[in-house]
Amino acid sequence: MAAIVSEKLLDWYDAHARRLPWRAMPGEAAPDPYRVWLSEVMLQQTTVAAVKPYFEAFTARWPTVDDLAAAPEEDVMAAWAGLGYYSRARNLVKAARAVAELGQFPDTEAGLRELPGLGAYTAAAVAAIAFGRRAVVVDANVERVVARLFALEEPLPGVRKQIRSSADTITPDRRAGDFAQGMMDLGATICTARDPKCLLCPLASECDGRVRGDPSRLPVKAPKKAKPVREGNAYWIEREGSVWLVKREGKGMLGGMRSLPDDGWSARADGDGQKPLAGEWSASGLVRHTFTHFALELAVQRYAGSEHPAGNGEWWPLDRLDEAGLPTLFAKAARLALA
Repeated sequence: MAAIVSEKLLDWYDAHARRLPWRAMPGEAAPDPYRVWLSEVMLQQTTVAAVKPYFEAFTARWPTVDDLAAAPEEDVMAAWAGLGYYSRARNLVKAARAVAELGQFPDTEAGLRELPGLGAYTAAAVAAIAFGRRAVVVDANVERVVARLFALEEPLPGVRKQIRSSADTITPDRRAGDFAQGMMDLGATICTARDPKCLLCPLASECDGRVRGDPSRLPVKAPKKAKPVREGNAYWIEREGSVWLVKREGKGMLGGMRSLPDDGWSARADGDGQKPLAGEWSASGLVRHTFTHFALELAVQRYAGSEHPAGNGEWWPLDRLDEAGLPTLFAKAARLALA
């Protein structure tokens, strides 16, 4: 089965590969490891459509890993704003600087795992796609294809070890990178989460999930837990065409990003409601935002007094607010305050 699956999948990929800005098409020279790595980091928990403009902006501004390594971290964080999962951006800078110090990207899965922020998946993807190494690459799309292909009934996340083991059996020694990208494309376009297009699938005759009659129910997902809802406040302090922004601590929620001052809300607790300045405040409205582990209801409070904020911060011109790199939550709050 393994040889048949890999042969059919590669034939399908040769004819149907998606053209993506970070990808070398079948038959072309291997892509730049920097572009592969950058795209894979951006694509974690993020759609291809959302990543494309960010990838193009990053590679236009920082064309090589050395360029990115030399960039100030705050500039990279600002350019990343809106992609979410901001620890990825912090690790991006750390890894770029590590590669610059090495003089090149490590060309093995084990070597890549030594770089900051590169987990098993990213290291395998870069090793296979950029360097042609045989590596087992399993993202959410591949996970779905393999669970259906082998009709794996154990619910997530427990089934992941079995999925990886099964993926290993069908990963070829040659063209492992094309095979990985072919599996990703198959999951994204044919073996979709809902309404898989089995009649168009090159692996339909080998698919045990299809034989059993209901591939769309695989992989079996554990019931979702309800997310807690936290409450907090963000504070809009405006003065002569500028707004007061602070920089969040380097670690933790939205670490290292510019933001509006807030009252210390977190994934574990509501904000304390303590305002940064005494005086009159008025409510501008409520912003709702969903994080991975919790939802947040953020009340936006506008300052009407004349006191100057204490602590580290900066007055940011309102006509250049889009250059501040506010994360999505605070960009929503800013739009509400400006409205």
